[in-house]
Amino acid sequence: MSGREGGKKKPLKAPKKQTKDMDDDDVAFKQKQKEEQKAMEAMRAKASGKGPLGGSGIKKSGKK
Repeated sequence: MSGREGGKKKPLKAPKKQTKDMDDDDVAFKQKQKEEQKAMEAMRAKASGKGPLGGSGIKKSGKK
């Protein structure tokens, strides 16, 4: 029972990932994803400017 065994053990280092060569299909796919992301952000910004969609909210009767 040595003092070095106690405590949390450090994880092993993962090997470095090799950068793979991207062909034309991969480049086109990445470009398409970026364009879709920009379109989604634009739609989200446009939708956030408006209030709730229903607009009526809770209806109250005139009776008291």
